[in-house]
Amino acid sequence: MNDADKDQLPPTLALAFAPLHKRALGVAVGTAFGLVLFAATLIYLVRSATFPFDIELLAQYFFGYRATWWGAFVGLAWGFVVGFTAGWFLAFCRNLFLAISVFIVRTRAELAASRDFLDHI
Repeated sequence: MNDADKDQLPPTLALAFAPLHKRALGVAVGTAFGLVLFAATLIYLVRSATFPFDIELLAQYFFGYRATWWGAFVGLAWGFVVGFTAGWFLAFCRNLFLAISVFIVRTRAELAASRDFLDHI
């Protein structure tokens, strides 16, 4: 095994340490959260008497949101914005944590490999 093979990670391990795409995760989480908010509003409008909580309180957090048919679309937009921000930030934090962890492990390994450097002089 030559030095080039030692420096490369196995494909499954390289995939585990690959950074997350921030925009892709943001769009995925935003779409999911927007659709959940949209569906919850529609279900509330259809079955308001048996809905387990008062969805009107979401108007305190989302400007322009009301428990109406038009409000479902406003909730979809706000849900996408909030979900996109949360997904983007989650991917950013995971990538940052992973980069710091890899840096620390690599630095410790390099220090351990060169610890006895002066003994060979």
